[in-house]
Amino acid sequence: MCMCCLEYISTMDLNNILSQLDTANEEEIETLLLQFNRENSHTFTFNQKEEALRSKLCQGVLTVLGRQVQPSCQRTCLETLRILSRDKRVLAPVATREGMLILGGMARLHTGEEGGDNQKTPQEDSQSEEEERVVVEALKCLCNVVYNSSAAQQVSVEVQLANGLCANLRTARTWRHEVGLFTLRLLFLLSALRSDLRGSLRREWHAVRLLTEVLEHTLDVHWVGPYEAARPDPQALPMPAEDNERAMEALKALFNLTLSNAGGEEDDHQFRLIAAILRHLLMLKTETEEKTEEAHSHAINLLNNLPVSCLDVLIDVPVQGGQEKYGGKNMDTIQVLIDFMEKRIDKQGSNYKEGLTPVLSLLTEGSRHHREIRRYIKAQVLPPLKDVKIRPEIGTAIRNKLVRLMTHVDMGVKQTAAEFLFVLCKESVDNLLKYTGYGNAAGLLVARGLLAGGRGETQYSEDEDSDTEEYKSAKPFINPITGHVEEPMPNPIEEMTEEQKEYEAQKLVYMFDKLSRQNVIRPMGVRPDGTLAPLEETLCDPPGDNSGSDSD
Repeated sequence: MCMCCLEYISTMDLNNILSQLDTANEEEIETLLLQFNRENSHTFTFNQKEEALRSKLCQGVLTVLGRQVQPSCQRTCLETLRILSRDKRVLAPVATREGMLILGGMARLHTGEEGGDNQKTPQEDSQSEEEERVVVEALKCLCNVVYNSSAAQQVSVEVQLANGLCANLRTARTWRHEVGLFTLRLLFLLSALRSDLRGSLRREWHAVRLLTEVLEHTLDVHWVGPYEAARPDPQALPMPAEDNERAMEALKALFNLTLSNAGGEEDDHQFRLIAAILRHLLMLKTETEEKTEEAHSHAINLLNNLPVSCLDVLIDVPVQGGQEKYGGKNMDTIQVLIDFMEKRIDKQGSNYKEGLTPVLSLLTEGSRHHREIRRYIKAQVLPPLKDVKIRPEIGTAIRNKLVRLMTHVDMGVKQTAAEFLFVLCKESVDNLLKYTGYGNAAGLLVARGLLAGGRGETQYSEDEDSDTEEYKSAKPFINPITGHVEEPMPNPIEEMTEEQKEYEAQKLVYMFDKLSRQNVIRPMGVRPDGTLAPLEETLCDPPGDNSGSDSD
């Protein structure tokens, strides 16, 4: 059958549905829409010829939802609307105050336009399974509509949809999985797409504190000290997939809300609490290695938003103890971050800018402001040099991998990797060159204006790095450009006869003369005053000749 026939049949079906929506009873409407849902749930296509009809269908479904119909019919209508909401061109009827209030009511969100006293919450004990499915479908619809329509985003702000979402965060302990998942996802979308809403979410609705409590409950955190969660039981089962999904949505929403922080004692306490929860998360495993890595990635992104002074929470865990040579600090989390970094470097075909630079930035700032973190990371990444016969960028050690990144084609990746190594070297040019060679470090030194050597502006402790005996003995023979000891090159004229040497010399003179005549190169000389000038001018100017100067 030709495509035009298929389009005709599809249009006839939509016309048939639309003609019956106003007059059909509840059971007939449900039957019509169920058939539409089955045919379009997986193969829905955006047909421009049907755009007006689909838009009318959105309006018709909203009208049905505005009536007092049974939960099964509500659910079917919402499934239809969710399918339609994938096409941003048909959302005009939904992206209105009336449409968003209807969906908000179906999702049991207490918006600013509704009285909260007689409204049910999605977590009410008497709620049936069918009623719960209605709530989930409404939340899914809202996610699609908000994502695809800027008009719907504006209406969401006007009706204070975020207020209802934050009210539901307070009942997180009684959430069923999908209700919680899509509540958090909708909050993430609103905070991502409407930056002007973030301030209200933080100040008026205390969303940061509420999301922190959601994380604390979802990750089953038990406190054993100030900002110190109990160590996860190594024998315990991995974190369930559903808990991990909700935790990641909460992390994404928190990331948006902490992109800019106001500071203050209250914020400092909240940020330290978040850092402690993230430390707990970094020590957890999920059901799959891929999901564990994804959760850790979101945790690292959020840690980058926290004030760097809060990162001491990652290592200051007295109850669990630490390593004496690092001031009694616990470096388990830092090791997890180093392992994560190396795994991201080794990942074939990965986007380094998105996948690697966040953890590099986090480790850089942690090393710059916390001495114990820097000392520990340097011991793992830049151990004392012994074998200097191999170029720094060649090999499988972490140092080799990071030095290779210093010449990466992506400028952001290159700068972040170089800055990380520079900070590990206490921003000393000499130390950096020792580990990387001048050729690899040149880009950073030019950018920082440190080609002549010296240090960056950050103050570091005075403890000195100790060189190995192997490095000390090889140091005079290291090529500073390549950063390794090169094999001596054979002298090309050693086995030449005198006639051959003279021939090569004459050939070289001829080449220079030819380049000079073609103005490719220009021989220079030094004038009596010390300035450079073309060679012929310096030969023509007799010493003490002042003929070119002005006379009184």
